[in-house]
Amino acid sequence: MKKAPQLNQLRELITSLDNELLTLLSKRRMLSIEVARSKESDIRPIRDTTREKELLARLVQQGRDQGLDAHYVLSLYHTIIEDSVLNQQAYLQGQANPENRKHRTSVAYLGARGSYSFLAATRYCQRRQIEMQDIGCASFDEIANAVESGHADFGFLPIENTSSGSINEVFDLLQHTNLAIVGETTIDVGHCLLAKPDSKLEDIKTLYAHPQPISQCSRYLAQNGHYKLQYCSSSAEAMEQVQHGDHTVAAIGSAEGGALYGLDSLEEGLANQKVNRTRFIVVARKAIDVPEQVPAKTTLIMATGQKPGALVDTLLVLKAHNINMSKLESRPIAGTPWEEMFYLDVDANIASTNMQRALKELERIARFIKVLGCYASETVQPTRLEPGQLLIEPDSSKRAKQQTAPKADARHSRRFKSTITEVRIGQTLVGENNFASFAQMPIEWFNDSFSAHAMALKEAGFQGVIVTNNDSNVVDDSKLTKLCQQLSQAGLEAIIAIEQSQELAVLQEYASALLIPGKQMFNKSLLTTLGSSSLPVLLERNTMASESEWLASAEIFLQAGNQQLILCESGVRNFNHPEALAVDLTSLVNIRQQSHLPVIVNLSYSGANREALAIAASKLCASGVVLDALDDIETSQTLLPELYQLRS
Repeated sequence: MKKAPQLNQLRELITSLDNELLTLLSKRRMLSIEVARSKESDIRPIRDTTREKELLARLVQQGRDQGLDAHYVLSLYHTIIEDSVLNQQAYLQGQANPENRKHRTSVAYLGARGSYSFLAATRYCQRRQIEMQDIGCASFDEIANAVESGHADFGFLPIENTSSGSINEVFDLLQHTNLAIVGETTIDVGHCLLAKPDSKLEDIKTLYAHPQPISQCSRYLAQNGHYKLQYCSSSAEAMEQVQHGDHTVAAIGSAEGGALYGLDSLEEGLANQKVNRTRFIVVARKAIDVPEQVPAKTTLIMATGQKPGALVDTLLVLKAHNINMSKLESRPIAGTPWEEMFYLDVDANIASTNMQRALKELERIARFIKVLGCYASETVQPTRLEPGQLLIEPDSSKRAKQQTAPKADARHSRRFKSTITEVRIGQTLVGENNFASFAQMPIEWFNDSFSAHAMALKEAGFQGVIVTNNDSNVVDDSKLTKLCQQLSQAGLEAIIAIEQSQELAVLQEYASALLIPGKQMFNKSLLTTLGSSSLPVLLERNTMASESEWLASAEIFLQAGNQQLILCESGVRNFNHPEALAVDLTSLVNIRQQSHLPVIVNLSYSGANREALAIAASKLCASGVVLDALDDIETSQTLLPELYQLRS
């Protein structure tokens, strides 16, 4: 009985501290706006990464002195810095476009209040401190018409999702509109099972949902196949149906939106991916100016025509002008069979000299090109500290000495060998003029019914399976034996990930090839050991490694004697989508120019656009692709034949 007052007292102290924290965060945000005002006149960049690095290093050390974990401190301050950067961008953007500064702005979005589009529009307007007059629409076309006719100032269109990929209807709409993209925003999508108060999960028989959430929650729905699905035009309509229904119906939507309709959440976290985000673009009748100190994106559409290397030529233009391409999407051109329109997001301001020069060159080599808009980028990459500062890798300075810049005549270079190396994995050839396709799966997926899945992978066109070990535990020999036997019976090569040198003696008995995971890319001992073996090896790029570091690791392997090496590009870390990696197609082009080693592209970690990225990788002369053994098996049945045809 004596503990209750003490607990209440502690809770009161915590509440008091929380109030103080909120007050301090508010003051810090106001100061960040004052910082933006000071940058108006002298055109200084919004971000000073050197100062951010010094700030974070100091805060991490101070946190350690007070018993706080370094990653805890970094997580908090990455969020605070992101908020500061986005608020400064919004302020400067408003100052550069005074004609758009309205106290009340009409916004068109999909569905009604409570839909994800409504939530995205609300947050976008709140950051810019403008009152939103909302206009719910029944379709994407209706949103575009509302803006074109002047009934709405802005339109919000979802463009891609980390789970279900690109929203093709929106890409097709952008081909036929004169609207300009003037902004972007990304929101977390937390899918819940929403029902009327006092409803019970076991009583639910019918689910209302928009097709996108249904796609994003496919695994949950497969596990609960007794639900009858009813498709709706938006998540808001789905919630409205439940609001007027009985206790046997539910909707898939956000808890925040469900609260507007008086619905309770029966289950949360329904999406296939734990981190599920949707990116929206903001369209308006007129383009805007982006201040030069604000990080900008430019989106354009382009048709290259059907001639060998046409897409590669355009990407080389961007490379020549030091412009990074952050997105590439292809869509068919209506009325022109077998031709495609490419959508590109590049990290550049349309007004910059480099971008203007690049556009002039692209206009000369492309059959059609149109700029859809230039706008402030809301992708705020966290400032990274050195591993040694996080006490993760104390010998990072030694690693830096080991990974020296490769010489021009190094074993991996084009000067050492002018033609692409051909590597044989069992009966599969990789490199030269051969294109290979592999599926990737964690060994934890393996069960007694895997044999049928292995046959399905073979029928879909895969030639082998990359087996990873997500738990990092010692794999049971009998389990590995059964898995490899079933892969062999299906005619599939087994490529097994290896983490430590001592695993080689066991794994070489089962594997046709081995994979060095990206996190082991700097492991010199493992590189040397496998370089002394006779098995083919795939070297996966570390998510934070540069191209030169990747090739330096390859050189360590090759110098040990084994020349059967394949480079595997799996993507670089995308801090806005922690569970997904951004595939670096620019690096594919660069590595192909520098090295004779075959390069395959692993898309199994990519959250979206896998089909388009696979096609782009094939056109950029990748030696193969890796897809997810579970999620991509259906799409591979039509995708893989297309990829083989492109390379034939």
